[in-house]
Amino acid sequence: MTHSPARCSIVPPYLLAALAASGDDHVARRADATLRTDTELRRGRRTAEARPGGTTLPGGAAGTAAGPQRTVHDAQQGTTLPGVRVRGEGEPATADVAVTEAYDGLGATWQLWQDAYGRNSLDGKGLPLVATVHYGRDYDNAFWDGTQMVFGDGDGEIFLGFTRSLDVIGHELAHGVTQYTAGLTYQGQSGALNESVSDVFGVLVKQHSLGQDAASADWLIGADLLAPGVKGVALRSMAAPGTAYDDPRLGKDPQPAHLRDYVETTEDNGGVHINSGIPNKAFHDLAVALGGNAWEVAGQVWFDTIVGEIRADCDFATFAGLTLAAATARHGEGSREAEAVRAAWTGVGVEVGTPAGSPGAPTPGSPAPGTPAPGNPDAPSAPAPGTELEVRRTGGFAGRTRTRTVALGDLPEPDGQAWHELIATDRLRALAAGVERDYPDAYCYGVRCAAPDLDVTVPEPALTDDVRDLFERTLRPGADG
Repeated sequence: MTHSPARCSIVPPYLLAALAASGDDHVARRADATLRTDTELRRGRRTAEARPGGTTLPGGAAGTAAGPQRTVHDAQQGTTLPGVRVRGEGEPATADVAVTEAYDGLGATWQLWQDAYGRNSLDGKGLPLVATVHYGRDYDNAFWDGTQMVFGDGDGEIFLGFTRSLDVIGHELAHGVTQYTAGLTYQGQSGALNESVSDVFGVLVKQHSLGQDAASADWLIGADLLAPGVKGVALRSMAAPGTAYDDPRLGKDPQPAHLRDYVETTEDNGGVHINSGIPNKAFHDLAVALGGNAWEVAGQVWFDTIVGEIRADCDFATFAGLTLAAATARHGEGSREAEAVRAAWTGVGVEVGTPAGSPGAPTPGSPAPGTPAPGNPDAPSAPAPGTELEVRRTGGFAGRTRTRTVALGDLPEPDGQAWHELIATDRLRALAAGVERDYPDAYCYGVRCAAPDLDVTVPEPALTDDVRDLFERTLRPGADG
């Protein structure tokens, strides 16, 4: 299933903001320019200008299980995507080091997913891998935009070229895998999990390529990005979150390594890059405890989790329970592997329970239906079966409106339970909060009810497929049987 993608970048906005206020003229100007570019990209302006007919890129034919299908483009310091095609699959290397690094990084990422998990590219169906190098002038970031990888060259004083770091390439492409699987909402705890999953598979790409086991790996994200003179070793440390850098211009690494230090913030989509340190530490500790190659047992547990029965609004406790269930399914209840998963999560302060019952059932240790989501005491409580829902679809090119009012208890299963969970948790609010741009011609879906008090509207491109389909089924006449 494909979920609506979020634009995900490797350098978080709070770090760029620190550089913009650093007082170092060149660094500040480049960081400020990067922040402005990133804001425009999040609002869809640059993508819309570059791809007036849609988001399909000229990536060639789909890859096969025998190899990837890669295409690298050069933006030539501009911002039009994908740029000038400079190298395709099987073509000889050019003199441009960034092109070679991007091409090789795409290949190494494809190789991990294929070799370790039997997955053919990001979507499991041979999706062509597309990259653009030399984006912007001294652009201090790299990102996955839902269809391709984009790399800046860095400012030369804080950041070097972003194609240098294999784990960064693996990280950003892993956002594509999440997009095609779990679709973790890019907000709050689910957003921190989204970032953490990318860090996990980013370091696994590097370890797999270098043949490193868990004990000998450095567990750093972006170790090759920092220029000489920067007081730090990387953007993030999975082994010791909060220790990656402490520099007068960058500030101090703010990542927590334990749930007790969870950062409540409205910045960075609710701290997705900061709080990812907690699940990152859990994965590192698991991999080191198990020993051997981290992509084999620990990585397989994480892979099984993101391709399994997981909801887009998954929180830390639920994810922990799902990883325990995945380890138990492969290795048995009470096995060394399963107990190591439990110990790793307990070590970072996350209580672990095994998911029970049918897909989507509450997980012990995670909020039950009707319990406010972590960090959100204002989330709605569980609705009664007689609760009336006003479900609506508005907008679109024709401006048509469809509205239907139905009692929650009159809806057939599983739709009744699905609505119950949507209203009793923070999922709809999170989807609405995660909208980062305007969609003037898109349909908007909304739901209103009185008990609990809820009135939420979300544009169609920001909805996951399952929620949109639920709205459409409910809006059809006779949906209540």
